[in-house]
Parts: sequence; C-alpha cells; structure tokens
Amino acid sequence: MSDVATRFPFRFDPVFRPVLALVGVRPATAWVAVTDRDLMIRYGPWRLRTARANVIAVELSGPYRWWRVIGPHVSMVDRGASFGSSTAGGICLRFGAPVPALVPGGRVRHPAATVTVADPPALARLLAVPDLS
Repeated sequence: MSDVATRFPFRFDPVFRPVLALVGVRPATAWVAVTDRDLMIRYGPWRLRTARANVIAVELSGPYRWWRVIGPHVSMVDRGASFGSSTAGGICLRFGAPVPALVPGGRVRHPAATVTVADPPALARLLAVPDLS
C-alpha cells in the first residue's frame, strides 16, 4: 500500500478562467488526488475528502451546458456536488455514504460529485469499481 497520490488537474475553458479565479479556483488550486486509501477534491476554497472505498460508481459524463457545470453548485436532481471548470466533459463519482463538500460544517452531504478534470477516462480507470454481482 502507498500513500502517494495520483493527481488529476482540472480542465479550464479559457472563457471561464477569469470568473473562476475571482472565487479562488485556478489551476494551482483545483485538482483531484487519489491514494490507496483516500479521494480528495480541491476546488479553490472548497474541499471534499472521503475514503476511496466510499466511491461505489464512476460514470463519464458531458459535454455540459455552461450554466449547469461552471462553478461550485448542487444538482437539483440528485443533490450531488458539482465542481466545474469546463463544458467538455467530466466524471461523476457516486458515494456509498454521502459526504460534505460545499457548505461548511458538514451538515449538508452529497451522494455524488461531478468533476471536470483534464483526463476523465484516466480518473475513471483508476477508480474503477469491481463488479460485485
């Protein structure tokens, strides 16, 4: 076992970079890191951390409409957290136990998170969940 993290930077559409920078989301502050034990998402001042084993499904998604993905927000459909910096596509991570992410204090929990990393297929391969059926 290793605690060395594999890091995935976010993809940034040039048109959205200035607006995202205003809220602290820049390439240096936006990434997903995976170790043998943990999944960590940093999106400017927002953070999500959970056990890697809590990731029960991964799904490639997109492309997206900009108003549905750019910036941090909660899906009105499934209460999932979205951390978006590109409309090109991303990956939806589903959790066995909902996790805190967007609201300080941890009272609001999310059953999923969508991230627009630069290489969604590579993140999906790394987090591939074995078929338990």
